[in-house]
Amino acid sequence: MSTTTHRIPAPNPPTSSASSRARPQRNSRRAAIGIMIVLLGQLMLTLDGTIVNVALPSIGTSLGLSPSSLSWIVNAYTLAFGGLMLTGGRLGDTYGRLRVFLIGLSIFTASSLLGGFAQTPDLLIAARAAQGIGAALAAPGVLALVTTSARDDAARNRALALFAAVGIGGSTLGLLLGGVVTEIGSWRWTLFINVPIGIAVIALAPRFVAETQRNRGRFDLIGALCATGAAVAIVWALTDAPDYGWTSPQTIGCLTAGAVLLGALAFTERRVANPMLVPSLLRDRRRLGALAVTTLVFGSQIATFFLVVQYLQRALNFGPIAAGAAFLPMTLGIFAMARIAPKLVARFGQAPLLITGALGLTASYVWLSNIDNSSDYATAVLGPLLINGISAGLTFMPAASLVMGGVDPQHAGSASGLLQTVQQLGGAIGLAVIVSVYAVGAIPGQFVPGARAAFLTTAAFTLLAAILASLLLRSPRRPR
Repeated sequence: MSTTTHRIPAPNPPTSSASSRARPQRNSRRAAIGIMIVLLGQLMLTLDGTIVNVALPSIGTSLGLSPSSLSWIVNAYTLAFGGLMLTGGRLGDTYGRLRVFLIGLSIFTASSLLGGFAQTPDLLIAARAAQGIGAALAAPGVLALVTTSARDDAARNRALALFAAVGIGGSTLGLLLGGVVTEIGSWRWTLFINVPIGIAVIALAPRFVAETQRNRGRFDLIGALCATGAAVAIVWALTDAPDYGWTSPQTIGCLTAGAVLLGALAFTERRVANPMLVPSLLRDRRRLGALAVTTLVFGSQIATFFLVVQYLQRALNFGPIAAGAAFLPMTLGIFAMARIAPKLVARFGQAPLLITGALGLTASYVWLSNIDNSSDYATAVLGPLLINGISAGLTFMPAASLVMGGVDPQHAGSASGLLQTVQQLGGAIGLAVIVSVYAVGAIPGQFVPGARAAFLTTAAFTLLAAILASLLLRSPRRPR
């Protein structure tokens, strides 16, 4: 009698299907962590744009700086940051965005440490310029890494909303942190605070962020020189225009040099195989409209920081900490809209949000134009800042998605550099124009005279942005 043994097929290991389902979840979680790490680096770069401003009086007293020399602590950073942004974006496309991001962040962190220990004005100004160089290398890679790391359109829109919130919300947080560390400790901590954040991002980013594919073409050195020279000349002219006058030889000469270099850039970019700024990026009407709206909105926001801080400290006698805390309603509005804006874009599109946001900003500036010496924070400032934050949150994410949308991944760094360059130029233009308008009606020792015209001019910026959005961001007609 023989027995037959029947083999029962072994069941598939339960871990195989589970692992196949878990793998996308792990990848998604890893990408989300990577985006947050990169955005933490962006927050540090954004904070530095305003955190030092609150400490300028303390720096002047500590190092014996004159008012004209004190302005170079801000200008050195602005010139290097704005001037090298396009170059930093293209370097990331060519040599790897994560690599260039980490190099830029390392320069920024080291120069922050150097500036914090500076004992002479020259060393501090040099450190601020080095910070600007590091920021210009790192910042374009942030937006490019954020957009290329997202797994789908919904994740990409959420990341863009967070990037936009960090961009402008970080500026208001910088005012608060600058006041806190200056009053409690020393102005040096406005620079030292970057060091632990920078070290953490540099250590963690390679573990969670994948390097992007490189563009193997030759780097466009002539284009980089033209782009950098043009941006530096224009930012320099706009920065010094309120002091030297709009018709001074220095202002006119710098603006002319910038225009000539822009013409040279346009000429060369059509004749090289791997241009610094891909001409196709500027052939899309909707992208150009988004860039124009971004320039005007950023110009209005930077001008608002300047005007409101002056009003709080000079008219309402707020200290640095109180003046920084006064911007919290704006910050909360921006971060609240960062969660809602992606859903609104998916439902209504970018143009309606940009128009609504620009009109809301206009209303906030008109409200602020009514301040006088008898006004107080609760009735004259709190409401406008809250409306401003909500409205700003409606504009930045849709504009960024229009600029970055449809861009070939190999040119994402260039597009990111272009977007952040116009942000810097917009801030310089807005501040220069507003300071000049304010100076016409200013009375020495008083803030309110001249403020009404300055706030109404800021409102004109955003009203023009709403008009341009309605004209340039119309969706193309679909054929029947």
